[in-house]
Amino acid sequence: MNTLTKTSADTSFVFTALVLAALSASPSALHAAGTVNSTFEARPVVQGVPLQLNGAGTRYRAIFKVYDMALYTPAKVNTPESLIAMQGPKRLSFVALRDLPGTDLGLAFIKGLTNNSPAELVQKHTASSTRLIEIFSGKAKLSAGDTFAMEFVPGKGTTFYIQGQAQGAPIGDAEFFSMVLRIWIGPVPADFKLKDALLGL
Repeated sequence: MNTLTKTSADTSFVFTALVLAALSASPSALHAAGTVNSTFEARPVVQGVPLQLNGAGTRYRAIFKVYDMALYTPAKVNTPESLIAMQGPKRLSFVALRDLPGTDLGLAFIKGLTNNSPAELVQKHTASSTRLIEIFSGKAKLSAGDTFAMEFVPGKGTTFYIQGQAQGAPIGDAEFFSMVLRIWIGPVPADFKLKDALLGL
């Protein structure tokens, strides 16, 4: 087996293991509050395009607050279809409301990806998905008050930020970022109330 083939096989093995671990995790009751206490930027500018706050919500695990989250878009949308179809940059901003182990975040993201996208699409974007997991699982934890974000720029890909610092070069394409968005606005979202809040419903 040559080095390239071995590297590809290793990446697929790691990604498959993460998928299985995420899917075997016990689901928890999640609720989103209508009031967000964190302060989010009003109109961030991404690649020269001013974005507006489309919606924001708080994610709960049982009775505990997990993070506040905001969705920014070039123009207001209120359906998943219009959000996915919208051209231009988009941004997801988060504020941790409690200590969050990086591995837990990584597993939650991969579970959201696999729950809301066809298996062949997940497999197609294995490298980008694995990188997403590595970024967050590589952090021991995010502390309450820490920020993280996911920013998509057409033609460049998705950049992940932790505490305002880019975590490497952009990855993936528009299709991959659509998969990321579906973690929260897909048919099996992380939380239905949070989905409505992000869509401004």
